[in-house]
Amino acid sequence: MKQHNNMNYEEKELKAPSGWAVLFITILLYLTALALLIFCAVNITDGEFSGYDVGLIVCIVWLSIGWFPFIGLRIIKPNEALVLTLFGKYIGTLKHEGFYFVNVFSVPVVPHSGGVNPAKPGVPRTKISLKAMSHDNRKQKINDQMGNPIEVGIVVIWRVVNTAKAVFNVDDYEEFMSIQADSTLRDVVRCYPYDSTDSDEKSLRGSSQEVCEQLKATLQERVDNAGLEIIEARITHLAYAPEIAAAMLQRQQATAIIEARQKIVDGAVGMVEMALNKLSESNVCELDEERKAQMVSNLLVVLCGNKDAQPVVNSGSIY
Repeated sequence: MKQHNNMNYEEKELKAPSGWAVLFITILLYLTALALLIFCAVNITDGEFSGYDVGLIVCIVWLSIGWFPFIGLRIIKPNEALVLTLFGKYIGTLKHEGFYFVNVFSVPVVPHSGGVNPAKPGVPRTKISLKAMSHDNRKQKINDQMGNPIEVGIVVIWRVVNTAKAVFNVDDYEEFMSIQADSTLRDVVRCYPYDSTDSDEKSLRGSSQEVCEQLKATLQERVDNAGLEIIEARITHLAYAPEIAAAMLQRQQATAIIEARQKIVDGAVGMVEMALNKLSESNVCELDEERKAQMVSNLLVVLCGNKDAQPVVNSGSIY
């Protein structure tokens, strides 16, 4: 049995003639038929069939069906496209702005299931917008790589690049893109932790550019069959879920305090070492090991303390 692949539609541009010529000729023929109708009606004679009778019949028939060419007139605005079928077969797409004449029996394809033209309520929208459009994904609760529930939202900038795939491969390409954006966000977020203490490890908060690039590439692969192009995908909201936000904030604060303490201790040790070396090089005074240890202890207390130290001045001997 021969199997048909229904997912390989490729767009082909329809070369349609200008509609101005058809409009002008149709109006001219209408005026001519109206003039001939009056002329034949005036010159017709009773009881005798003549050429005026034939002309009268032809004019009446033309005035009745001569409006048919008007059905094939189509107006295309900038960044719009019209997909046409003839007796169920795809014949091409009008993509360039202008006034065209197409086969009067060709039918425009409705790009959305139940899509409605906002300018004409109740009338299906037949034209496809080729403009860059944005999709603001609602915030979703997703578990990151560590299993922590987080809230993530993205915005996707996209456009239609293949009208044939957009209308024939999927039922509603806007809804299709929205669903794929949701699933792609979940799949990508699960591969990264929200935050990482290791500078080499990628995370959602610290490696936003890499995450956005992966979101864009993965989403483009999934919507390519629908004739869509993903221009940009960016994270607009990123936060811990409310139920763990307070605990995670405490953990971040504790981590920040520990890192700050480490820097303070490293700096204090360096300053104490520098002070001892300066005293030794300048021969200001000779300190035994016990006094050096006491000096080191005092300096570390002063440098590492949370509050300003209150010095006690010794007016006697240091021994």
